[in-house]
Amino acid sequence: QVQLVESGGGSVQAGGSLRLSCAASGNTESTYCMAWYRQNSRKEREGVALIRNDGTTMYADSVKGRFTISRNNAKDILYLQMNNLKPEDTATYYCAADRSEVACSGGYPIRYSNYDVDYWGKGTLVRISS
Repeated sequence: QVQLVESGGGSVQAGGSLRLSCAASGNTESTYCMAWYRQNSRKEREGVALIRNDGTTMYADSVKGRFTISRNNAKDILYLQMNNLKPEDTATYYCAADRSEVACSGGYPIRYSNYDVDYWGKGTLVRISS
């Protein structure tokens, strides 16, 4: 099992920045990638960023160039740096991890919004005002 705990959410004005963190614990060696998802008030879910164990990354078009995913492997912490935030970025952001090498290599969490990863955090709310 893997436990994921997000932090860093909050309210900022459009154009501002936030950094989300996710502390991972448990059997993290069993996972091939970690990702950030978000779900808005209309319950639409989107995988926004993914990082594989080899360090390669993948982003949704909606955040490309504005968000950066990174991880501190020594401390098992995942980050999402969000810059130039827009009101449409308002959502609950979830940290996720997956054990499937095929799914991680294929970017499934980003490519398929209904892909169900193995592990989820409880989420942190990000609210962007215009």
